[in-house]
Amino acid sequence: MTFITRFAPSPTGPLHLGHAYSAMLGHDMATRRGGLFLLRIEDIDLSRARPDWEAGIFDDLSWLGLSWPRPVMRQSDRFAVYDAALDALWARGLVYPCTCSRRDIEAAASAPQEGAPLLGPDGVIYPGTCRPATPVPSGPRPRNVALRLNMVRAVQDTALPFAFAETGHGPEGETGTITADGQSLIDGVGDIVLARRDMGTSYHLSVVLDDADQGITHVVRGQDLFGATMIHVVLQRLLGIDTPVYHHHRLIRDETGKRLAKRDDARAIRTYRAEGASPADIRRMVGP
Repeated sequence: MTFITRFAPSPTGPLHLGHAYSAMLGHDMATRRGGLFLLRIEDIDLSRARPDWEAGIFDDLSWLGLSWPRPVMRQSDRFAVYDAALDALWARGLVYPCTCSRRDIEAAASAPQEGAPLLGPDGVIYPGTCRPATPVPSGPRPRNVALRLNMVRAVQDTALPFAFAETGHGPEGETGTITADGQSLIDGVGDIVLARRDMGTSYHLSVVLDDADQGITHVVRGQDLFGATMIHVVLQRLLGIDTPVYHHHRLIRDETGKRLAKRDDARAIRTYRAEGASPADIRRMVGP
């Protein structure tokens, strides 16, 4: 099996040292195995994506010495693919519309009878306010609304156990075969959003479909996404998609221990380049 991995940045800001580490790690792993390193532009958030940021991604990665096949996949070209998957899940009664705002969810989850709100990979676990009593859909899938996965129905619709192979490690050192049972997904993940009203899809849905269509065999990404991986396994099962091998790597942090974000412009690759750093300097900064 050919080793195929990808780096999938969003063009909403400059690449920083953390991005550079992830991209170089994936590229190095693919090169050592005689495999393939792909670039994907994750631009489903059309309100924030900018062509100049995308151009900067290409420029910084090329400067770092990385190469990839072209043209690249762009999520903004794939909304029809995401729509088709949502239609299929809707027809099976696995998704439902939700009109709750973030404030509504926090208020419902924090109600006195509920105790302290439970947190999952996507933040506060949805309390089920809009979940229908019957899973049978009526009519075509509604458009321009948020859609949530009915996790109870999803667990019932798939075979157990849910599992993936981890060759890196999670935040608590998790490695090897990672498993989860249906109840832990219901209680600890809940009804996650699969389509946002203003996007027509979500990160979870699009990344699963994109990885499948690109033939990704190994997903190389940061530990901050370890908690989301079991969500992706559930979606892969529901959509009949093979689960790739996952390799979650350490995060690059600042001197206070905080992980880097796009707003950390002082650690942007373009800043180091302007100050005269070389690609070898960047590799020394992030370490092996």
